[in-house]
Amino acid sequence: MSTVDNLKATIAKKGGLAPANRFNIFFTPPRLATLINDPSTETLVGALGAGAEGAIAGALSGGSVRNLIPDPRDISLLCESVSLPGRSISTLDYQGSAQSLKIPYTYIDSDVEMVFLLTNDYYMKTMFDDWLSSIFDTELYRAGYKKDYSTDIVIQQLNQKNIPVYGVKLENAYPININSIALDNTSENAVQKVSVTFAYDRYIPEGPISSTGSAISAATGGLI
Repeated sequence: MSTVDNLKATIAKKGGLAPANRFNIFFTPPRLATLINDPSTETLVGALGAGAEGAIAGALSGGSVRNLIPDPRDISLLCESVSLPGRSISTLDYQGSAQSLKIPYTYIDSDVEMVFLLTNDYYMKTMFDDWLSSIFDTELYRAGYKKDYSTDIVIQQLNQKNIPVYGVKLENAYPININSIALDNTSENAVQKVSVTFAYDRYIPEGPISSTGSAISAATGGLI
């Protein structure tokens, strides 16, 4: 019979319980990955659009045009919550001689939702607006090429020492939904957040070492 002491011993033997509030996400949006890989100022001006020259001048006065591109760790820090994806097996009912059997024929991975805190420059909202426009141009009514708008995303569960213990890599991920943001005069002390839903080809479970390698690759836009 199980006892409290047995439960405590099992938890201690396994390194403790996994904390829900210790996690990391790593990804670089495809457009930013292109900028990181291309030091050309013209490329940066074209990507930023109107007013880019002034923004670049300000960045140069601070040291580098790359200051315009936030560290991928900033994206991770601004992520308030994320869900590890689930997977279900689709089956067909097969009538055997004695009973009905379920025969698997494919699998379905669930979409992943992330919630981000919004800063006063609205960077996360602007970033995802730009990302969605590369997926589907609403003015020309034309879809982009998947290789140009998808990227790998790594989600890690951390332990109490902030060391990865489990991770998943979402292959060829991209946002498919940005939820609406409410503006409310009665919400004086509330902070703004944006919820984003991602689709992807499939997810790959990873251990601590492989997940760390995937995180470095995702954070650098595939440079490493």
